[in-house]
Amino acid sequence: MIGTALGAPLSADADTYPSWDDVQAAKANTANTAESITKLSGIITQLKNQVDATLAVAQKKTDELMAAQQRADDAAANADAISAQAQTAATEAKTAREAAGRLAAQLYRSGGTDSVLSLFFSGGNAAQTDQLLQNLADMQKLAGRASDIYQTAQQKQNTATALGAQANIAVDARAKLQAVAQTALEAAQAAQVAAQTALAAQQENQVKLEAQLAFLKDTETKTAAAYQQGEQIRQAEEARRKAAEAAARAPGVPVSSGWALPARGRITDVYGPRARICEGGLCSGTFHYGIDIGTGCNASIYAANSGAVVFSGWSGTYGNFIKIDHGGGVYTGYAHIRDGGRFVGVGDRVTSGQNIASAGKTGASNGCHLHFEVYNGARRIDPIPFMADRGVRIG
Repeated sequence: MIGTALGAPLSADADTYPSWDDVQAAKANTANTAESITKLSGIITQLKNQVDATLAVAQKKTDELMAAQQRADDAAANADAISAQAQTAATEAKTAREAAGRLAAQLYRSGGTDSVLSLFFSGGNAAQTDQLLQNLADMQKLAGRASDIYQTAQQKQNTATALGAQANIAVDARAKLQAVAQTALEAAQAAQVAAQTALAAQQENQVKLEAQLAFLKDTETKTAAAYQQGEQIRQAEEARRKAAEAAARAPGVPVSSGWALPARGRITDVYGPRARICEGGLCSGTFHYGIDIGTGCNASIYAANSGAVVFSGWSGTYGNFIKIDHGGGVYTGYAHIRDGGRFVGVGDRVTSGQNIASAGKTGASNGCHLHFEVYNGARRIDPIPFMADRGVRIG
């Protein structure tokens, strides 16, 4: 995989951050405004206390409302129960009166007076006398029952009247309690509105006052923090610059783009036309399709980026040669590796900066070095600007 090109350095301009003189001036301003800060803090405290007190009143009125409402509900339930009892008693009284009336009518029809006179003039007829006495006894029982029914009817009527009076009292009490509850409700609502109004005013003032406090109290802190931030950015940029320079010149150490310097040494030959080189019966071409890095014999050779090895073996004038596919049509080649100095084979996956070989002078080479080349598709290009674009400086 090909790494992305190096990003630009941090663009922050150190001159846009406060200087040390700015920090000292901020300290002086803070000292001069200390009295104003104290006054503003006192105003905010008073506003908060006012809101707390108003909210406490609202809570108290709400509690009173709930208690009054509960009493009103209890009175209403009691009135309903008494009314129901009064209605039942009135019904029972009416039933008792009707029963007493029917009994009186029956007594009247039975002819109670005639039975007494018949008994008086019976003349000693025993059978007739016994019958008359029996009738008289029955009438007395009937009369007694009528008296009992009447008394019961009267008692029920009295009970109904009393319960009705109690129900009226309960209804009146309920109305009064409901009025108290309504008054408490209105008081609670008024207190809550007052609290909310005070709170809104406090919040509006607090935003303004805290903004002033923040400006007065934090000017020094913010200026100093901005100064420190500027220093940190300046130091970070300097450290990054030094690290990038070191990484760009350190073989086998990937930079932020993912690419790495393939070997240590100076450039001994560049990309372009050159004289033919003949060694060991092999002669190079007259165009140099890569660069030569004077590594010295047995020096480590590193993969310039991660990828897959597509060639590892002998390749004519290149001697021992390794070629790596980095994806996207980009390949790198490493030539003149010493015999026995190839550490990876075809199909191996390598990582950026991995030690893949050891330098030698095999092929058409007159000294130990690394011939390094870059393929963009099928065309070999100059490795120096290609690697420079990725943050790697060769030589």
